[in-house]
Amino acid sequence: MTTLLPSGRTLGVIGAGVMGRTLMKGLLNAGLVEQPQLWAGEKSRATCEKVAHDLGVAAWHDYHARLPEAAILLVCCKPAQIDEVAAYLRESGLQPDTLLISILAGVTTARLQTLIDNPWVRSLPNTPSIIGEGMTVICPGATATHDHLAAAERIFKAVGRCEAVEEKLLNAITALSGCGPAYMYMILEALSDAGVRLGVKRDLALQIAAQTMLGSAKMVLETGRHPAALKDDVTTPGGSTIAGLLALEDGKLRSVVARAVEEAARTVDLLGRSPH
Repeated sequence: MTTLLPSGRTLGVIGAGVMGRTLMKGLLNAGLVEQPQLWAGEKSRATCEKVAHDLGVAAWHDYHARLPEAAILLVCCKPAQIDEVAAYLRESGLQPDTLLISILAGVTTARLQTLIDNPWVRSLPNTPSIIGEGMTVICPGATATHDHLAAAERIFKAVGRCEAVEEKLLNAITALSGCGPAYMYMILEALSDAGVRLGVKRDLALQIAAQTMLGSAKMVLETGRHPAALKDDVTTPGGSTIAGLLALEDGKLRSVVARAVEEAARTVDLLGRSPH
């Protein structure tokens, strides 16, 4: 696989928290960069030490000197920190051709562009990226080219699936895939609790529920069939599945889940508007 970077240039990760470290690990494992080409900037000195120990990648509290050589910067700070980070980048000799890729929930490319007038790609990865099963969506800023978008896609495909979408959909997708793992974990917990209630040991009940969810999701992705059709395959006349489904309908499961996503999307929108 060809490397991601031009000769003599580097890739920096600003914010080496869980997602920043996950992306660095994915880049290294996929062979998109080599260790000397990769570095991190992080406020916490303890996290800098962890990056160096776990990944063999240099990390600095003060990364001013590394910015002029960067071809790509992954901006992985918290949304509330973007003004501070952008000010640091502007004052540090950032090259005008450096591609900036944001993972900040709710912060639009228009706002990012006003902070730093470089090409931007906005992205939304989720936590299953940690095990290489992430779902990321990306969209270009006003000055980003097809090549910039393609570079971002290669980065996020190193930790799962990646799709380009219109930016107007990103807040909704944040609520769907960014928050979605938490919804799945709650459903898994409920399923395993039910198993325990019926006499199945906790560890076994959780294993069965998790594998069932994993297998069901893969059935949708790999067969391309609609979930309703796959549901009908399991539902025999007068059987136990239809009895359980009717109980879920009594509890308005569909409506509750949909409303949860709507509420999360509204909160994401508020996060993006807040300057702090």
